Amino acid sequence: MHPNETLIHRFYGCFQARDAEGMVACYHPDAVFSDPAFGELRGAQVGAMWTMLVTRAADLEVRASGIEADAERGKAHWDAHYTFSQTGRKVHNRIDATFLFRDGLIIRHEDRFSFWRWARQALGPVGLLLGWTPPLRAKVRSTARGSLEADIRKRAASPPPPKA
Repeated sequence: MHPNETLIHRFYGCFQARDAEGMVACYHPDAVFSDPAFGELRGAQVGAMWTMLVTRAADLEVRASGIEADAERGKAHWDAHYTFSQTGRKVHNRIDATFLFRDGLIIRHEDRFSFWRWARQALGPVGLLLGWTPPLRAKVRSTARGSLEADIRKRAASPPPPKA
C-alpha cells in the first residue's frame, strides 16, 4: 500500500473515532479544502472545520471505501450518517473525495456530493423544493462559514487545558 493511501485510511479512521487532532495531523499547513457546504477553506480553517464537526456530532458514523492513492493523487468514497442539528433530521450523505499530496501530507482535499440530495434530507420540504437553487446554497454556505468563524473565536478565547 502506498504511504498516501495509508494516510487516507488514517484520516478516515480518525474521523470515525472523532479524533480531530489526528485528522488535522494528516494535512499540510498550507492545505486547501472545498465542499458544497463550506466552499473553500485554507490552512488552519481546514482543521478548525473538522474539529467543529467532530465535536458537535452526537451520532456521526463515517464509513470510507474505495481508497486509492499514489505519490500525487488519491481518492475515496465515504458515507456520513448523522442527525443535522439545525432541524433534527437524519442525513445519509454520500461523498466522493479527491486528494493531492505534498511532503507526505494532504495539500488539497475536495469533497463532492449532491447538494440537492443533502438538502432534501437535512432541510426537509424546503430542501426538496429549493435545494437546487443558488440562493439556498448560498444561505447554507453562509451559515456553515458563520458557525465555523464563531467556533474559531470561541476556541481562541478559551484554549483547551494542557494535556496530562
